[in-house]
Amino acid sequence: MTNGDPKCTFTSRPRDADTWIRSPGPTPSKNGAKSHHFTARLTIDVTPDLRGRIKVAAFRRGITVAEMLRDLLSREFPPNPRGTA
Repeated sequence: MTNGDPKCTFTSRPRDADTWIRSPGPTPSKNGAKSHHFTARLTIDVTPDLRGRIKVAAFRRGITVAEMLRDLLSREFPPNPRGTA
């Protein structure tokens, strides 16, 4: 095992939430995905039934699940005009 910088480990995080939230996102995907437009990935656990309902709703609207959930989250959590989280 190599001896790397002890301050920067696989599980290290910034000391405060603001620094952690505002840290740069991952680089764009090499497979052409749209990850350069959205720099963070969020994973949640839902029941299979709820997942199915979400997928059906997105299909009926003619959009992807990701687009639908981004819109929903943007409406629920609008940007703060003062620039704080």
